[in-house]
Amino acid sequence: MINRDDMLELTRRMTPSRNCFTRIAGAYTDKERDIGDTFNTRFLKLSASDQARNLNMAKTVPFARTNDQLKEHKFKNTGNGSMHQLLSGIKECGLRNDVMMDVLYEQILNNYDGGSAVGTYIFVFHGTYDVPAKGADGAYIYDGDEVYDFIICTVGGLIDEYEPDKPEFGFLYPAFVNRSGDENRIDIFHADPEFTEDDLISVLLGE
Repeated sequence: MINRDDMLELTRRMTPSRNCFTRIAGAYTDKERDIGDTFNTRFLKLSASDQARNLNMAKTVPFARTNDQLKEHKFKNTGNGSMHQLLSGIKECGLRNDVMMDVLYEQILNNYDGGSAVGTYIFVFHGTYDVPAKGADGAYIYDGDEVYDFIICTVGGLIDEYEPDKPEFGFLYPAFVNRSGDENRIDIFHADPEFTEDDLISVLLGE
């Protein structure tokens, strides 16, 4: 079960004044799911308005209704060639390996049922969070010894060629459990929990 307070703690680092993201990458497709354009850049190179818009998009995942829209899953396969290995590599390089990013886009697009008549987008965010320790009274002590290194992915349909609609699917990796990263788990988001991306979940988990 996901602790709601853990997710809210993360979202507090997803504002223009307390931004935790280092990089953003993504892909746009046409209605046939062919990738037409990709991008990969430092988050702080975006304009102030683009930073705010993308922060709101990324925040959709941890801010979702916990254990309903956002659910924790354990990987079934963590070996060579698994999606777990790919996500770990993407996280460790901070999105800077375009080959790995392209593999991720293709895996998602080949198994994603959503999107729109215009096309589909995939945005991936890399972030770091210096997790503060907590005192006995629950107050934060800002000399914690863990840095939570993570990626957030959002997927949805396009309203126009380069205008993304609200995310329909996404994930947070690694899962943030008890205020710490759990490499063996992933938090998966569905805007509508009644319509889950079962094929894509199976691919992600290595089932």
